[in-house]
Amino acid sequence: MLVSHSIIPDIRSIIATAKDKAIRAVDTERTIMYWHIGKRIFEEEQQGKERAGYGEYLIKYLSEELQPEYGSGYSIRQLERYRQFYRTFPIASALRTQLRWTQYKLLLSIDNQDKRDFYIAESVKNNWTSRQLERQVNSSLFERLLLSNDKESVLAVAKNEKLPFDAKEIIKDPMYLEFLGLKREAAYYEKDLEQAIITHLQDFLLEIGNGFSFIARQKRIHIEGDEFYVDLVLYNRLLQCFVIIEIKTHKLTHQDIGQLQMYVNYYDRIEKLPHENSTIGILLCATKNNGVVKFTLPENEKNIVASQYKLYLPTEQQLLEEVKKELEIFEENKNDIN
Repeated sequence: MLVSHSIIPDIRSIIATAKDKAIRAVDTERTIMYWHIGKRIFEEEQQGKERAGYGEYLIKYLSEELQPEYGSGYSIRQLERYRQFYRTFPIASALRTQLRWTQYKLLLSIDNQDKRDFYIAESVKNNWTSRQLERQVNSSLFERLLLSNDKESVLAVAKNEKLPFDAKEIIKDPMYLEFLGLKREAAYYEKDLEQAIITHLQDFLLEIGNGFSFIARQKRIHIEGDEFYVDLVLYNRLLQCFVIIEIKTHKLTHQDIGQLQMYVNYYDRIEKLPHENSTIGILLCATKNNGVVKFTLPENEKNIVASQYKLYLPTEQQLLEEVKKELEIFEENKNDIN
């Protein structure tokens, strides 16, 4: 008797989907439970707010009563977190069911409301896992986008309130590629970096920005008898355009920019369909000179972007230094215009 080859994979898929839904349902209920516990603790705290140290006493008392019965989820630290959860998200209906408790715990560590709203919107829109959210927070995604955009635009794009206007609204600079597993002190050929990116393609597409999908690597193009090879070709559904990436493990030169400009022109004139937008070119380089970029490209050029890559996540101090440096460049450019 013949049995369909697809029945086992189909049933496995049904089981996996049901299990995932069950886990999410349990996690949602748990998250709401923690919110209500935090609300009740806060209300009780307010009744005794005139008494010195009442809040600290209350949390300690509750932990001593609840932890022996319900376990470590009711330690002093956890109960304080539930109270903070309610105070940070005081309206239960505003809680996003797409987010899990582990994600909310991470969001509670973010003091800035705009920053927190940004990560909530991005998590929901991109269906980030807790690990992916943690990495984006640790790699300072919000601050990196702010380096070349205003806060209102960054938040509006994250919340789907507006479509990106140009590449700089979604493409990060610098890009952090620590997930490639390459040692930062070593020298690499461009093909090694490219292969590492292909191996970790999902992480790379997440790092580069929203809406990217992979098209080709080492794409061969013919121009009047000569052959050229484009390192990576992507497509962005938000910007509705091709995205050409050239990888350079050396310091960026004006020849690199010229080469990328040629590829962008080729795609605009040969590959792009009438309804699609102009092709974007990204030079992913080890180091860059903003002055070289500025004077090689035409003024107000928005479709060629140079982004420096780093093989490690930044420390807070390194991020502050990066922000300071970019602000200095911005002031210099503003003075040049004036």
